[in-house]
Amino acid sequence: MPPNALVVVGASAGGVEALRALVAGLPGDLPAAVLVVLHIPRQGPSALPGILTRAGALRAAAAVHGERLRGERIFVAPADHHMLVFDTRIALSRGPAENGHRPAVDPLFRSAAHAWGPRTIAVVLSGARDDGTAGADDVVQLGGRLLVQDPRDALHDSMPRSVLTHVKTDGVYPAAELGRAVTELVAAVAETDAAPVATDTDAPGVPVDTDAPLEDVDLGAGAVSLPSVGLACPDCGGGLFELPGEPTPRYRCWVGHVWSPGSLLDAQGVAFEKALWVALRGLDEKAELARRMADASQRRGRHRSADRFEEASREAQHAGRVLRGLIARLAAAGTPAEEPEQAG
Repeated sequence: MPPNALVVVGASAGGVEALRALVAGLPGDLPAAVLVVLHIPRQGPSALPGILTRAGALRAAAAVHGERLRGERIFVAPADHHMLVFDTRIALSRGPAENGHRPAVDPLFRSAAHAWGPRTIAVVLSGARDDGTAGADDVVQLGGRLLVQDPRDALHDSMPRSVLTHVKTDGVYPAAELGRAVTELVAAVAETDAAPVATDTDAPGVPVDTDAPLEDVDLGAGAVSLPSVGLACPDCGGGLFELPGEPTPRYRCWVGHVWSPGSLLDAQGVAFEKALWVALRGLDEKAELARRMADASQRRGRHRSADRFEEASREAQHAGRVLRGLIARLAAAGTPAEEPEQAG
């Protein structure tokens, strides 16, 4: 039998401790499936299932593509895969990253909201930037419930603050109290509309919407003429378009990479810094090559050529010093974007 409710949890930086506290408050007989996305590096397995199993009464395991949802169980998104919900099954996708992440919070929230509607309970925990806001809005718009970790309790408060700013919530709690709040909501939603039931089409091979190109995705009115924002996708270089009907601006390229403003700004900053280092390397190589050519010209008695090469080397060295100073000032002006937290 499918569970009575679906609990979807999203976390990023600082999320492991918040997840431990949340899971510790969940009973072992919770009649709901709990699906967890933590933004983690794409390489290597996640230690999160073991951490959460030890933290509370529910058993946690890495999700498997096509697995049927069950109550009294925690399903954890594996590295480098989006975790989505279709009817009573889990689908894993290696579709385009969202906000630079795979797994990402928003695809899970969005798919759960469309599949389970008012029986969906979303929980947003500690994290940087504004991930999860768009997905949380989908949950609420389709009748689901939303709980948020108190920003004052979060190690990184950007994610919960963004959700609280843009989406109506059902409660704000410290992580240690979220387990009780989730349990109460599960009991409440069990009295609402019936949960999804398995159908003949409820199979592991069901198409995954995040794999579809932009022109194949139902964006409602304006899908034919989405406004271009005149920016390039940091992941693939394609043009970005603004998605309609979102609580905050979101941008998507034709192949499906999706960005919130904060994530896009951070990704552009990373790309800009990389470009500066490439330019600096080029200047250093130019200075060294010009110096060698100057030495060779001197040995051959070509003093005019040697002087020109020496001047070229000095100019490249000067430009390199200016560029190094710019890189140092940029680093001092702002804290680099936080890396996704690795479980364990």
